[in-house]
Amino acid sequence: MYSESDLNAAVEAGALSRAAADALRDHVATARRAPVVDEEHFRLLTGFNDIFVSVALALLLVSLAWIGGSILTPLGGLGVAGAAWFLAEYFTARRRMALPSILLLLAFVGGVAGTLFGIVIEADPQNLSPRATAAIFAGIALVASGAAWAHWKRFMVPITVAAGAAALVAVVAALAVVAFPQLAENFYPVTLIGGIGVFVTAMRWDMSDRERRTRRSDVAFWLHLVAAPLIAHSLFQLLGVFGPTVTLPMAVVVIALYVVFGVVALAVDRRALLVSSLAYVLYALYALFQQAGAVELSAAFTAFVIGSALLTLSVFWQPMRRGVVSLLGDLGNRLPPVAMA
Repeated sequence: MYSESDLNAAVEAGALSRAAADALRDHVATARRAPVVDEEHFRLLTGFNDIFVSVALALLLVSLAWIGGSILTPLGGLGVAGAAWFLAEYFTARRRMALPSILLLLAFVGGVAGTLFGIVIEADPQNLSPRATAAIFAGIALVASGAAWAHWKRFMVPITVAAGAAALVAVVAALAVVAFPQLAENFYPVTLIGGIGVFVTAMRWDMSDRERRTRRSDVAFWLHLVAAPLIAHSLFQLLGVFGPTVTLPMAVVVIALYVVFGVVALAVDRRALLVSSLAYVLYALYALFQQAGAVELSAAFTAFVIGSALLTLSVFWQPMRRGVVSLLGDLGNRLPPVAMA
């Protein structure tokens, strides 16, 4: 299977004309009865060799972390970070393998952060205040975001921007705790704001490539994947959804929010928000069925209702999206194009 990135690379290399690439995209869209943008393509596997190499990389990196950490705690992370960068020079820069590139990026950023955590552990600070702990965490997250930026400048793996954004949200959350220690008990307002910020950033990348034919669309996909759980998890935690009991008004609010998330997902043509908030609406419906007396079959009824709703949404995604975008006026013209009726 060839991705949009592969087609663009073929056009840039002169192996395929732009007209031929566009014709291929149109043919696939017609055969699937859906525009290319609705498919939400992202490159994860170029073949089974990606899985084979990823398993080998995971074994190697884990062993390096284990061996290095047994000598000196920071050496574990340092060994992983160094090896991940070195291996990316081949598997990412030369071979352009999708899954190994993602794994190596996460290993590099995680290795940098792990090295700093190891230094803190070796220093063995005693009786740190919540502010001091948060300040240390903010510094580590800031360096991790810098590592992600350096990796992006060298390899330009689409998930890198999302990793850097997640690290920056961690920096902001930690600094908020430094400024207001009481937030250590409940930092969800900060992560909610951070999630909204990541979502806005994702939309900027998305709107710069409305047809979703370049790497910018891949970057936007991963940013949406980071923003969605930050928004959904923070919002539902603030509402206390996973409290001791779910009341009828609370369940109604959860379902209403899920509908709102569905409208947003249709408008921007991204499904991450729906997936990230799925656990909460499942829990709310499960509680409702139990309160209605369907104790034994509450889980089955919940799965049936949500499964049916999501399948219906998938089947009628294009006409429903046309309806939502038509209500947005000029803003709709800046969003990914909708399929013609």
